[in-house]
Amino acid sequence: MSDNDPFENLDVPDDPTADLDRATQRLSVRTDERRYGKQMVLVEGFDGDTDVESLASDLKSSLGTGGTVKEGRIELQGDHADRVRELLAESGFQTT
Repeated sequence: MSDNDPFENLDVPDDPTADLDRATQRLSVRTDERRYGKQMVLVEGFDGDTDVESLASDLKSSLGTGGTVKEGRIELQGDHADRVRELLAESGFQTT
């Protein structure tokens, strides 16, 4: 390339539309009460090609809490709904 190319050092992914699926998904984040009055945050509404297991692992690490993936939804222990919405927004997801 030439010495004056302004686009040479840009960090452009090979597929710039890869994150578009995240932006078009609308996830539902809600708090549910489980056995013995324990709070649980449920994240639902993922499309088929989203890596839910990896996202759940990242959320659990960021929140310092336990959780699981069941039937395509993420279940996190504790009342962390507001923080989960923030973390999902930082990852490019829209939430309700």
